[in-house]
Amino acid sequence: MSQRVSAKTDQFSSSDSNRQARPLKHAKRATLGGPLKLELGGSLPAVTVVYETYGRLNAARDNAVFICHAISGDSHVARHDENDDPGWWEVLVGPGKPVDTDRYFVICPNVLGGCRGTTGPGSINPDTGKRYGTSFPVVTVGDMVEVQRQLLDSLGVERLRAVVGGSLGGHMALTWATRFPDRVAGTVALATSARLTSQALAFDVVGRNAILQDPAYKAGRYYENAGRPAVGLAIARMLGHITYLSREAMMQKFDGDRRNAREIHTQFETKFSIGSYLAYQGDRFVERFDANSYLTLTMAIDLFDLGDTPEKLAEALARSTCRWLLVSYTSDWLFPPFQSQEIVNALTADDKPVSYCNVQSDCGHDAFLLPNQISTYGELVRSFLANLRTDDDASLSVPSHAAISNDGQGGDLPSSLSPPAPTSIFHDHRLDYETILDLIPPGASVLDLGCGTGGLLARLRDRGHQRLVGIEWDERAIVSCVDRGLDVVQADLNAGLDGFTDGQFDFVVLSQTLQTVLNVAQVLREMLRVGRCGIVSFPNVAYHKRRAELAEQGRAPRVHAEQGFQWHDTPYVRSLSIADFESFCREQGITIHDHIALDTAADVVIRENPNLNADVAVVVISRTC
Repeated sequence: MSQRVSAKTDQFSSSDSNRQARPLKHAKRATLGGPLKLELGGSLPAVTVVYETYGRLNAARDNAVFICHAISGDSHVARHDENDDPGWWEVLVGPGKPVDTDRYFVICPNVLGGCRGTTGPGSINPDTGKRYGTSFPVVTVGDMVEVQRQLLDSLGVERLRAVVGGSLGGHMALTWATRFPDRVAGTVALATSARLTSQALAFDVVGRNAILQDPAYKAGRYYENAGRPAVGLAIARMLGHITYLSREAMMQKFDGDRRNAREIHTQFETKFSIGSYLAYQGDRFVERFDANSYLTLTMAIDLFDLGDTPEKLAEALARSTCRWLLVSYTSDWLFPPFQSQEIVNALTADDKPVSYCNVQSDCGHDAFLLPNQISTYGELVRSFLANLRTDDDASLSVPSHAAISNDGQGGDLPSSLSPPAPTSIFHDHRLDYETILDLIPPGASVLDLGCGTGGLLARLRDRGHQRLVGIEWDERAIVSCVDRGLDVVQADLNAGLDGFTDGQFDFVVLSQTLQTVLNVAQVLREMLRVGRCGIVSFPNVAYHKRRAELAEQGRAPRVHAEQGFQWHDTPYVRSLSIADFESFCREQGITIHDHIALDTAADVVIRENPNLNADVAVVVISRTC
C-alpha cells in the first residue's frame, strides 16, 4: 500500500479501522473437554477458545458482562492499556465508557469457527494432524453459544449481569437469553434480528460464491499452497461493506470527490473514490481473516432463525427471564428496524421487561460500532447495565393484574377501581401528576403513552407498582427513562399499539399528550383496547385566560406558555376544550367515570364551571360495553 494512504483518512475510515492482524497480546486460551456435539450433526473432538477479559470479577460474582462479536470481530474488544492496539468496540468498552471495565468484569471470546485462535477451519484436526479446511463441520449460533457457556463454566462465572452483542453478536445474545435464561440477568441486542431477511441472506450467498469461485480456493485446501483465495475473500468483504453503509453515509463520504480516487496499490478498480474505499477495505480484510472461516460464520448467521411468524418468535422468546434492551438504527437496511420491532412486540405482548430505541443515524448497519450516535446508544447501554438487578431475589415475574371489572354504566368508578385516599409522594409539586397518581390504585399495572422522561412512572414505581411501561418517541427522553431504570419502548402512538394485547394493563395513561395526537379516535380506541381503563389529561383551550388572549388581544392562545411555544413552533397539533372532549366521548361510546378539573397555576381543583375556569382536565374513561 502506498504511503499516501498508510495513515487512516476520513474517507477510508470504517468500522474496520481499529482491527489488525497483529498477535493479540492479552489473549488467553481455554481448552474445553470434548467432544462437542453439534446441532446439525457431527462433533468436534476438542475445542480451544481464545478470549480476553477486562476488569475484575467482584466478590459477589455479579458484575460479569459478556460481549459477543459480529462476523469479522474477535476477542480484542478494547485496548487493555495505552500501549495496546485499539479494539473493535473501543467506543463502547473501556474504563469510564458505557461498558465500564472499572466496574464490570468483561469477557469477550473469539467465536467457534473463527480464525483468531478459537477452533475453526484453520485449526489442526487432532484426528488427522491436518487443518480442518472444508472438513470443518457446519456450526450454528447455538453451537457458538454452547462453547461460550462451557467457557464461562471453566471461569467459574455462573450468572452474567448482561450479554451484549450487535449483528451476529446480537443473534448470540438472543440465543443466550432463550437457551440459558437462568444465567442471564440482562440482554442488550443492537442492530440485530430474529432471522435474516432474504435480501440480507442473498448478499451472503454472493459473497460465499465469490470465495468458492476463486481459483486459489482449491476446494478449501489452500493452507498448504503459496496463494490464498484473496480475490474472492476481498470481493466478499467489499460486498459486505456496501451493506454496512447507508445511502446517506455513502453520499456524505464519496459524493463530494467521486472521481478523485485515492492512489492505492491494489488489483481492484479504483476509478472512483468509492472504488478506492472498497478496495482498501477488501485488501485489509484479507490480511487478517481466513476465507473458510468467512464461509463458516456467514452460513451460521444465515441459518439463525428464532421464528418466521409472530407466534413462533413469541414462543422462542417466552423462555427468557431477563430484562431486555434492543437498539436499532434508522438507516440500517441490512438489519432494518422493523426486525428489532418484531422482537420488541413479541416481548411486550408476553409482559417481558424491555426497552427499545430506534436511534436516528445516517451510518447504516455500522452505526452500532461507530462513535457518531454513542451519546444515545452508549448511554442507553450504560444506564441499562447500571440498573440491572442480579441478586437471587430479583424476580422478573409480572404480578397478576388487579381484578378490574366494568359494568358499562358510566358514572362512578367500579368498586375495584376506587382510588385510594389521596396521598402524594411527589417531591416536585405538580397537580396534574398528583391527581393521576391518586386515581390509580396500589399495585395496578400502568402503560404511560407519551411518558416523556418517565416522571409519572418513576413515582408510581416508588409507590410500589411493578408492571410499568412507557411509550415515548423522543430519543433523549428514552435515554432518561432507561437511566431511571424504567422500561420504555419507542413508538409512534398514531401507528397503534400492535405490540400489546387486549386488556394487558389495568390503566393506560395519556397525560398531556392528546393535543399532539394526529388520530385521536384511533389512539383512544387503542388505549382502551390495551387498558381496562384510561386516564387522559389535556390542556383546556376554553380556559378563561386563553379565551381572553384571542378575544381581547387577537392572538392565538398560548397553551403551556411557560415552555415558550409559539403558534409556529408548538408541538400541539390540535386544541380542545373540556366540553369538546365530553362530546367526543359520547359520540364514540366512551364512558367517563370521573373528571377532575384543575387550575394548575392556583394549585386548586375547580368545581364551578370547569370549562371556563380550569386550565387542565384529568378524565377517567373506559369502553362502554
